[in-house]
Amino acid sequence: MQLTTLANGKQENLWGRVEGRLLAMLEGEANLTLEQLNVATQAWITQEYHRTVHSELGATPLERYLAGPSVARECPGSDELRRAFRIEVKRKQRRSDGTVSLAGQRFEIPSRYRHLSEVHLRYARWDFSRVDLVDARSGTVLCPVRPLDKAANADALRRRVEAASEPAPPAAGIAPLLKQMIADYAATGLPPAYLPSADKENTA
Repeated sequence: MQLTTLANGKQENLWGRVEGRLLAMLEGEANLTLEQLNVATQAWITQEYHRTVHSELGATPLERYLAGPSVARECPGSDELRRAFRIEVKRKQRRSDGTVSLAGQRFEIPSRYRHLSEVHLRYARWDFSRVDLVDARSGTVLCPVRPLDKAANADALRRRVEAASEPAPPAAGIAPLLKQMIADYAATGLPPAYLPSADKENTA
């Protein structure tokens, strides 16, 4: 009840000042338009209301606002906002030409991702100028995907597709990390945790 009374008192004080100051200065305008009222209200709030000492605050509203902690948050940029309002879909890559179908249009997948049978695409339904290929596990954007240009592909020379690199054969011997662990353990001077018995060595 006390909070409601306090809020009502603040509103009554504000509107009392609006009627007593702002509207009183506009009484002489016979044909007041909404645009003129908005401009006048903004000017009065900025130049007078925010710069007049408030009896309860002991300072002007502008000084009180600047002295308080800031809770403002930076607005993301236009590119970041456009990337946020997109959906992610899964498509099967066509092996014959390395393309996928999206909303009735074919898009080319770069040859370095030709080994993927299924690809994840992120785009906005109203904007197909930016379609990205993303990692299904981490959501990281891998590269942009372009629409298939059949006319350009008919006249252009095809680039040789690079052969898929084979994995390197495993290195012989103990892995370097394990070698370092063995050396560090030996440097401690601690006895080995397991000592083979003499009988087993003789048997062997």
